Amino acid sequence: NKQITTGEGGMIVTDDERLADACRSMRNQGRPASQGGHGTGSWLQHERLGYNYRLTEIAAAMGVAQMRRLPDLIEERRRVANAYVERLMAVPELVLPTVVEQASMSWFVFVVRLAAGFTRDERDRIIRGMRNHDVGSADYFPCIHLQAFYRERFGHKEGDFPIAESVAERTLALPFFVDLTQREIDLVCQTLEVMISRERLVRS
Repeated sequence: NKQITTGEGGMIVTDDERLADACRSMRNQGRPASQGGHGTGSWLQHERLGYNYRLTEIAAAMGVAQMRRLPDLIEERRRVANAYVERLMAVPELVLPTVVEQASMSWFVFVVRLAAGFTRDERDRIIRGMRNHDVGSADYFPCIHLQAFYRERFGHKEGDFPIAESVAERTLALPFFVDLTQREIDLVCQTLEVMISRERLVRS
């Protein structure tokens, strides 16, 4: 997800022919995947609820070109993530993302979590402080059950999932793109550490 761009749209990869046919049908307004679009109106038959998710030829060509770059892009993202981890691993107030040995991560964002005891207000002040120093940062991820749709549709409210809410209130995303230099990573980390130190001073 997010590693390459087609401008708009995307693709699904599967070795399951039935799933592939279902996807082809849904992307083409629910028409049967096997229909070639010829004949005397049969192409207007719909076997399921579908969508207009057809990728344009230009977008598809862009995606094919991007696929050739994918291994290099993932490797560069891994480099940036590893540099962040190495630079921030000694900061006791942070919980860093970890990847188990058996797994491989493609790294689409780099999110850190403030340790237990930090509040949403403290996290938000840290984010504002970083932005005031021209370092991008954002709260990430908000709890899904507190999004307007889920509140209205299912009646969810704050307190329904306290662990998820606690984690969401203490997470922040750091700048993350393949062209980040070591100097820029150091600057981001230094700014984050200063903002955390400022919150410690406010507490005391």
